Amino acid sequence: MHTRRNFILSMTALGTASAAWACPVVPMSEGSVHSILMLNAGCGDSNTPNVFEPAILRISPGDSVTFVPTDAGHNAASKRGMIPEGAKAWNGAVDEELTVEFTVPGVYGYLCLPHYEMGMVGLIVVGDDLSNLPAAKKVRHPGSARKAFRALLKELEV
Repeated sequence: MHTRRNFILSMTALGTASAAWACPVVPMSEGSVHSILMLNAGCGDSNTPNVFEPAILRISPGDSVTFVPTDAGHNAASKRGMIPEGAKAWNGAVDEELTVEFTVPGVYGYLCLPHYEMGMVGLIVVGDDLSNLPAAKKVRHPGSARKAFRALLKELEV
């Protein structure tokens, strides 16, 4: 009978255990349902603590996103001033799997409250309407969140 311990030992023997454990697989988007993982470290980069994977997600209006607490101690919350007008804000509890439906097109900034200042932030782009992007860029952020949001927002301009 295979146990988790036996599985780990066999993976180690094959030399692949570290790769399997270091980089969790982001669940594939299935139609209108997508997943974002909440992680203690970036995949393949342990020097990048507390991240959402993927950091930028593009979806269609009406799609849903499930924030998955892959590692403990994280939540997902919308950032005031970084969601389109008329969109509903959200604030999940720590360690809660949270599903949010996105019906209003635009750019949505979100964060992990316990790790916001450390730069644990992300963006969801719903549809092709980026009209709230200038307003989102004007929002102020503390600590490393400023640099992290700036880099993500810059990626949308490409």
